[in-house]
Amino acid sequence: MRRVYLDNSATTPVDPRVVEAMLPFLTEKFGNASSVHFYGQEARAAVDHARREVASLINARPNECVFLSGGTEANNLAMRGLCEAHEQHGRHIITSAIEHSSVRGICEALEKRGWEVTRLPVYDDGIVRVEDVRAAMRPDTVLVTIMLANNEIGTIQPIAETAALIHEERARGHKHTWLHTDAVQAAGRMTVDVETLGCDLLSLSAHKLYAPKGVGALFVRRSVRLTAQNVGGHQERERRAGTESVPFIVAFGKAAALARAELAERVEHMRRLRDRFEVGVAATVSDIVFNGRRDARLPHLSNISFRYIEGEGLLINLDMQGVAVSTGSACSSGSLEPSPVIRALGRTDELARGSIRFSLGKDTTDADIDYTLEVLPRAVENLRRLSPLYQKALAEQACAPV
Repeated sequence: MRRVYLDNSATTPVDPRVVEAMLPFLTEKFGNASSVHFYGQEARAAVDHARREVASLINARPNECVFLSGGTEANNLAMRGLCEAHEQHGRHIITSAIEHSSVRGICEALEKRGWEVTRLPVYDDGIVRVEDVRAAMRPDTVLVTIMLANNEIGTIQPIAETAALIHEERARGHKHTWLHTDAVQAAGRMTVDVETLGCDLLSLSAHKLYAPKGVGALFVRRSVRLTAQNVGGHQERERRAGTESVPFIVAFGKAAALARAELAERVEHMRRLRDRFEVGVAATVSDIVFNGRRDARLPHLSNISFRYIEGEGLLINLDMQGVAVSTGSACSSGSLEPSPVIRALGRTDELARGSIRFSLGKDTTDADIDYTLEVLPRAVENLRRLSPLYQKALAEQACAPV
């Protein structure tokens, strides 16, 4: 059976060049980066080099990048750390209705501690409106957290414009409002420049960049003060205690360097295949809805709702034929509820439950797309044949006046 992996938004395969870079730090270069002897300093130099590479990927200073275990921990340090450090200035948060489950979960946890959270709509195109951010701003707003690009539909949010708004508010005297953006899906799939974006905090995760799971980074602008969430050590400038995972940090650095060098080539490759895939689906499958704005989005991602069938059933059917896809965020798998992201677009529960995320990668081939376009229409047809809703729709069409 042919195997096709179209779930790169969930995770990516580790690039062999990344494996090659990290292997020595799993064997002979095993030192603790906090040790002062040769082995420790060898590890420290490798961590420092990786920090420079990750910082270069987002046009940051190396000392503004904190290494930690991944995107979820980066979001926790950014949001909890900022709110706890500045709660004397206010206890209000602004976020969007389509954030990753980790951001949603942190907001809910802070609400239980007395914080107020305003969740902004995104309308049918999946884009937050800057004017809605402006209308939601209050004197006690401490944190605005809006993702750079959505993990299910790929829509790119107006972060630079939101940052400009917050800077205006600071000039008017609201000096204690900061902007965090979750860029986990965006990095390596579009240009991410913290100076152009103007954000104060930005989250990254290595396993979306063809590096191993278990390492990420948080950009913290020099003027931002956080309360550490991991305590008990002096690592990472006392922002995140714990012995550094040197092999994984080295891998992250190598992946970041490759992503920066190959960005234009990867984007062009993924966009071409994604667009060809969507044209093929539209030509061969009826009763579909493309979710989210089709232009301002990441180049690798396509989210499609298939009427009259359950997305979970289609996922399983495709998997049995060797094609790996997703019904939404991997962190929300197992949930019986319709995707909150698709529901936020104003879609019905039926369309939300029938949505599938196809996410391509740098190694996706034309043959992969051809095979998927071959098996997908048959899978949809087979499932619809078993659907009472589809049969009812066919009967209604047959009885409709010409």
